[in-house]
Amino acid sequence: MGDIDNVSYGAFIIPGLVMLNLLNESISNASFGIYMPKWAGTIYELLSAPVSWVEVPDWLCGAAATKSVILGLLILGTARIFVPYEIAHPLVDDRFLLLTAVTFSLFGFIIGLWADNFQKLQVVPMLIVTPLTFLGGAFYSINMLPPLWQKITLFNPVVYLISGFRWSFYGIADVHIAISDWHDVWLLVICLTFVPRWVVKHCGLQD
Repeated sequence: MGDIDNVSYGAFIIPGLVMLNLLNESISNASFGIYMPKWAGTIYELLSAPVSWVEVPDWLCGAAATKSVILGLLILGTARIFVPYEIAHPLVDDRFLLLTAVTFSLFGFIIGLWADNFQKLQVVPMLIVTPLTFLGGAFYSINMLPPLWQKITLFNPVVYLISGFRWSFYGIADVHIAISDWHDVWLLVICLTFVPRWVVKHCGLQD
């Protein structure tokens, strides 16, 4: 593969690799974090504790997001050994890294509450999130696609996350950075809206 938008291919795919791992790890960490107590029966200890519905997703998703961000930073550090790259907008980079980790940790928390077996726990990350990430420009620019597929790809929400994250590195993006920012916040708001309902419904925790 040659350069893409004057960026070497090795450097170009770094944001996509980080985002691919960040999405999957955030979902897996949070979903297993709430599902395993349900499966082992220890969730009743949590239900009997004097905690509210805010505190449960707060510490579970906070832990999942923290581990995912650390993994993302490790990937960036390892990539620098093999590929020279610079982060043009570090504050934007940090914001996308943190918001995406929190958003998909909340999403994973919802999956963990919904799942009643290990198959359901894996179906969304494996059959939905991972394909959307591969088809979201993680390893290529969507401008390389035929015009029809460029339009179809824009219905993939992961495109905006990867595009915005890549812009923070090289100042290039498939989608305007403002639109990517808006989608990142929009996904977070959706997850924050559904988490309280699912916690109350599946755990019975109240304010």
